[in-house]
Amino acid sequence: MDYQQFTQDIVAEAMRAGADEAEVFLQTGSEFNAEVRMGEIETLTQASSKGLGIRVFVDKRMGFVSTADFSGEVVSDLVKTAIQLAKVASRDRFNGLPDVGPGPLPHLNLCDPAIEELPADQKIQMAMDAERAALDFDPRITNSHGGGFGSRTGTRILANSNGILYWNSGTDCAVSCAPIAEEGEERQVAAYWTASRFLSELEPPKMVGIEAAKRAVRKLGARRIPTQKAPVVLDWMVADMLWSAVFSALDGDSVHRGMSFLSKSLGKKIASPLVSLIDDPLMPGGLGSMPFDGEGVLTQRKVVIENGVLNLFFYDARTGRKYGRPTSGNARRGYSSLPSVSPTNLFLEPGEFTPEQIIQGVDRGILVTETMGRGINTLTGDFSLGVSGVWIENGELAYPVQEVTIAGNMLDMMANIDQIGDDMRFISSVTSPTFKISEMMISGM
Repeated sequence: MDYQQFTQDIVAEAMRAGADEAEVFLQTGSEFNAEVRMGEIETLTQASSKGLGIRVFVDKRMGFVSTADFSGEVVSDLVKTAIQLAKVASRDRFNGLPDVGPGPLPHLNLCDPAIEELPADQKIQMAMDAERAALDFDPRITNSHGGGFGSRTGTRILANSNGILYWNSGTDCAVSCAPIAEEGEERQVAAYWTASRFLSELEPPKMVGIEAAKRAVRKLGARRIPTQKAPVVLDWMVADMLWSAVFSALDGDSVHRGMSFLSKSLGKKIASPLVSLIDDPLMPGGLGSMPFDGEGVLTQRKVVIENGVLNLFFYDARTGRKYGRPTSGNARRGYSSLPSVSPTNLFLEPGEFTPEQIIQGVDRGILVTETMGRGINTLTGDFSLGVSGVWIENGELAYPVQEVTIAGNMLDMMANIDQIGDDMRFISSVTSPTFKISEMMISGM
């Protein structure tokens, strides 16, 4: 089937059926997942999928339907259903497609044929190799939650009544490992993974296993520490949680309803001058890259925070129209869901220090390597997070710690960032290098 023509035909059918505006979002894809444990395959899945969503507007009223059945009769019935739903929906004068027409799509190099061409037995072997390396690393690695390999390929097509017909394809793959370390009656587990759009850019599976094992063994003998104020270093594997929360607080709708601690901060200094936060959907090969968003808006790189100053909020078509702002091109969706504002490649700009140099500059403090829960309130900016990690003494990692809580306010936390690492690894859509906060309240025993 010619899916591009198919989506255009559905848009035309919806317009004939009475829609003022119409949009079709179609997805096809396949995925492979292998999970192994103690050298044996635990789960193995390989699946293909397809689906489309139809969104129509009638007199500023919206109707939305979706299906995985592409047969002509089903699709025609769905178009009629979407129109009927729109006619009985509440009227919202801000409803409608983005006020943009078609433009040239950038080429972002998001596909790697080698992922699909890799035989299933080699994919399974990569998961096996990661776990085997972890088990061989130290005799205290006695068990495992498993090793894994996953890959996806997919295509998305968007057509609408503004003349837009966009499509792009992408791939991604990942290797993970979660070994268990044991000493006496104490057991500790740690995880590590690598991810990329390109098979050749993954860290070697054996290195994934070794790093996971190092992290598990390092947690053995964990202690509690006294409550105190001290520097906090956030390891790159957990540092992204701060920026995910910041993004949530920058959702334009929440901002204008006064439901964000950053509602009155546009153009103001909200963080250390060292902090520049970028959202870059045009990063070649980025896991969050997309040439167009879920509403057909061409995407662009944005400097969200520049040298500590907040530059912008994020809007989709409806909220942008409501608050008199341009859409930021951050709408994401699946075929069965409506667009919502999400990050693309959101990252803290790296600094000049290695993680080792940052640690060497701490007399007494904590390196946070794991967080528990989601104790961040984006309305007030207050947070309280359970963490574990390694205590730092005289610039060296001294001993593991657990049952610790760090608490404070996100504005204070961002203002007190005084060192940023150079260890950026783009393994998800929100990433961060290691960074140091000069002082925080650390609650222990």
